[in-house]
Amino acid sequence: MTRSISILGATGSIGGSTLDLIERAEEGTFELLALTAQRDVEGLAAAARRTRARRAVIGDEKLYPALKDALAGSDVEPAAGHEAICDAAALGADWTMAAIVGTAGLKPVMAALRQGRTVALANKESLVLAGALMTRAAQGAGATLLPVDSEHNAVFQCYPHEDPSRVRRIILTASGGPFRTLSQDEMARVTPAQAVKHPNWSMGAKISVDSATLMNKGLELIEAHHLFPIGHERLGALVHPQSVVHSMVEYVDGSVLAQLGTPDMRTPIAHTLAWPDRMGTPCEPLDLAKIGRLDFEEPDFNRFPALRLALDALAAGGARPGVLNAANEEAVAAFLGGRIGFLDIAATVDKVLSRYAPGAPESIDEALAVDAETRRVTNHALELQAA
Repeated sequence: MTRSISILGATGSIGGSTLDLIERAEEGTFELLALTAQRDVEGLAAAARRTRARRAVIGDEKLYPALKDALAGSDVEPAAGHEAICDAAALGADWTMAAIVGTAGLKPVMAALRQGRTVALANKESLVLAGALMTRAAQGAGATLLPVDSEHNAVFQCYPHEDPSRVRRIILTASGGPFRTLSQDEMARVTPAQAVKHPNWSMGAKISVDSATLMNKGLELIEAHHLFPIGHERLGALVHPQSVVHSMVEYVDGSVLAQLGTPDMRTPIAHTLAWPDRMGTPCEPLDLAKIGRLDFEEPDFNRFPALRLALDALAAGGARPGVLNAANEEAVAAFLGGRIGFLDIAATVDKVLSRYAPGAPESIDEALAVDAETRRVTNHALELQAA
């Protein structure tokens, strides 16, 4: 049976990997309902033409004429604007990839969940900012939410969904980033160019910096709290430099189940795309004999305070994770722009968390308002720091 697909964020790394898998599949396996992108008209139009998608949506409305021209002569319907992206998410695809980066992906994700189908989630900001609202919406609509992040997908594959009481602990693994062995003095001199060079994964600049500060692992623990609600005190992280063991589930009898694989995002994407079945991928097979050894160590909260900030925000609950996320995004942007140092990222987030403590959001609009106000507070703190 042909499965209908929509990809929100089709021209990014995750969207590109998803398209790669779909285009390798046997003809007739998938039907593309909609592809979206924010500004990449050329990439969006090319992907829509190749896959014969029904609709292509560009987020930046000023680029609509360029998209229309690029799709001229095809059967692909062009559209533009944030509302058009939400409309595309609500087309009722059997399977939707939610890969729009940042809080811009929250409303489209919610629109997709309300259709009661399957949503593959690669947008961590949505869960961090409004996890309780999202999971409630998914349950209310009867939607299936499948995690795409390699760590959460690994947990999903090892987790006893029929009886979570069997779980003692969930352990997410972290590569440790490029500065795992550096001293604080050495990290104080880190440049943006160094921070975006992840040792194992090919990722965008922002997420690469988050990996270097270990904030990414903190955000993933917050995600795990919503995806696998066993209690935040039973979530933990281990540094695993080889990025082969993607995460582990420890059971009450002492057994530990882990999912292993080469660091290639097409593996977890394929798992969600074929779920509950399996599909072939072009990923390199895992050769443990060649790898030779697997190392693990506890994270160092003194050298990487961002992870502690995230754990504290998770324990506090309410709006704290959303404040943490927005403050971090602004601080990372300031670092990448050369306005602050690497160690100032966590320090800025800590400062904002101490200054702004809103109540728990009761709606998506309230969650987005918290996000916007946090960014204002953060940028004010950054301006004071630069003065």
